[in-house]
Amino acid sequence: MLYEITILQFSKMLKNLKLILEQAYAESKKFDVEVLLNSRLAPDQFHLIKQIQTACDTAKLGVSRLTGKEAPKHDDQEKTIAELQARIQSTLDYLATFTEKDFVDSNERKIFHPRWDGKYLTGKEFAIQHAIPNFYFHITTAYSILRHNGVDIGKKNYLGEIPLKSESQPQRTS
Repeated sequence: MLYEITILQFSKMLKNLKLILEQAYAESKKFDVEVLLNSRLAPDQFHLIKQIQTACDTAKLGVSRLTGKEAPKHDDQEKTIAELQARIQSTLDYLATFTEKDFVDSNERKIFHPRWDGKYLTGKEFAIQHAIPNFYFHITTAYSILRHNGVDIGKKNYLGEIPLKSESQPQRTS
């Protein structure tokens, strides 16, 4: 289960973010891209660049902690949309190295974090209570910054493709 709710979801949402950034790049002719990249929703929140860096870090470090597989290091030097897209792609490449087998013992693995003062969560708790909510927070905030600054995106861009299935006879919902 942890493979599906981390690797598959993190990968899908990072791909969606990469596509949204392509849209932002195409529209950057309407506004100063430097202003866009340094925009934030509130004075005490991270700017767009840091939101994307943090979303990538949350995904890669989250699965690293769950599996014990070492995560790549990024130096947080991105300053352009192209560099942010490369960061996202690097994270996607790392996530693609995982299989369900990597998560066999992850549910009960003790996950420690430098900010938790020696306390821990089980892998399942960590994924559900920490990694996934934090990941979505930063993805959503990046989306909101782009949308707030006039990038023509909507909910479909955020959600991406949904694997709907067809039945020969539609089921009634009443």
